[in-house]
Amino acid sequence: QVQLVESGGGLVQTGGSLRLSCTASGRAFSSYAMGWFRRAPGKEREFVAAIGWRGINTRYSDSVKGRFTISRDNAKNTVYLQMNSLKPEDTAIYYCAADSYTRVVLGAEVYDYDYWGQGTQVTVSS
Repeated sequence: QVQLVESGGGLVQTGGSLRLSCTASGRAFSSYAMGWFRRAPGKEREFVAAIGWRGINTRYSDSVKGRFTISRDNAKNTVYLQMNSLKPEDTAIYYCAADSYTRVVLGAEVYDYDYWGQGTQVTVSS
């Protein structure tokens, strides 16, 4: 069992930056791929970014590519999402998730991930 706790959300102006963190319990963290998803008001949860267990492979949605960076520190059981050039449409609850299955391609679907955090709110004002 893995427990995930997100932090770092908040209110920021358009063009600003935030860094989200997700800390995991359990020794298996370093063997899991990790992902970030978000859910905007009135919308379905959508994929944002993913990172392989070694921190080498990454994957991004087109909407955040070039602005967001996912990284991880396995020694700290933590995955990060650095968000730059934020836009009002980035406003959402952001969730981190863990994928215990080894895949050829990093998962980008909600059903690819086994464990989820409670989410952290990110609000970008215009």
